[in-house]
Amino acid sequence: MAGSIIITGVGKRLGFFLAELLLKQGHHVIGSYRSDYPQLEKLRLLGADLIYCDFYQQQSVDNFISTVKQQQSIRAIIHNASDWLSESSPLADFEIMQRMISVHVAVPYQINLALREHLIADSEGVLADIIHISDYVAEKGSKKHIAYAASKAALENMTLSFAALLAPTVKVNSIAPSLIIFNDGDDEAYRLKSKQKSLLGREAGEQEFINTVQFLLDSQYITGRTIALDGGRHLK
Repeated sequence: MAGSIIITGVGKRLGFFLAELLLKQGHHVIGSYRSDYPQLEKLRLLGADLIYCDFYQQQSVDNFISTVKQQQSIRAIIHNASDWLSESSPLADFEIMQRMISVHVAVPYQINLALREHLIADSEGVLADIIHISDYVAEKGSKKHIAYAASKAALENMTLSFAALLAPTVKVNSIAPSLIIFNDGDDEAYRLKSKQKSLLGREAGEQEFINTVQFLLDSQYITGRTIALDGGRHLK
């Protein structure tokens, strides 16, 4: 299949599952990671090119972009890398905001601009994609994760700007998930409380997220949109 797919943050959870599936489909995947988790070896064995990148260090970001720019053709960029600092963090308030803006806004912004000439339609006219992974709280806000929510809202706004800038050859969209997969350490009481926050009252599972990414990759007519993947949480 023509063109590489860039996925940031493939070390665990959704980024890992997505990279694994796309590799099995025959795509060439280039992934970024900050911590070298054991499961990354599975992606390497499947043929992924994995690049260490600390989104809080500009030189590391520059090195990542320089390496990826060697690709002649890029099918898609999926901005999955994320961090989840709260205002109760021991970091100073300005540093919390600075970090959230760095990982969710500044780095995707730099990557999109640096690689836009490499995002091209394939020989059959299939459009290239940028997909930003946002969050349900971008719309609702969060009193416990103010900087995080604000940075995800900025990412969704950036989706609009890049969609306009890169049309008609590149589609740019966001996915705003909520409660896709629990962490292993989440107890039953927490799980029950969390599931009750949506109309459908269930944990979506990683396949639901993967299906949404695949839907956007397959579409040839959706751009500048945010797809809410939240089980109807906004109606509770």
